[in-house]
Amino acid sequence: MIKATQLSAKDVVNLKDGAKLGPVKDLHIEPETGSVVAIVLEAPRRYFGLVRSGRDMVIPWNLVKKFGVDTVLVDLQPVDSSHTENGSNEL
Repeated sequence: MIKATQLSAKDVVNLKDGAKLGPVKDLHIEPETGSVVAIVLEAPRRYFGLVRSGRDMVIPWNLVKKFGVDTVLVDLQPVDSSHTENGSNEL
């Protein structure tokens, strides 16, 4: 079992291209069932690591494949803007 608070210390890595996607920022939970429906990753940092650019990335729970000691493996197509969190793309 893994705790939600432990996720922020793990790197999320895409199985398709090996890209490091960043840390988990939040979880989307279905209020009626209490089940996790997605993980939310922080937007990448720019400008000497101080300012965030872009939008947070939402990864549907069914694409999360494995939790390791240091990483969370996800199975995404190479990263594009289709999974960004922007109000109109809610799960």
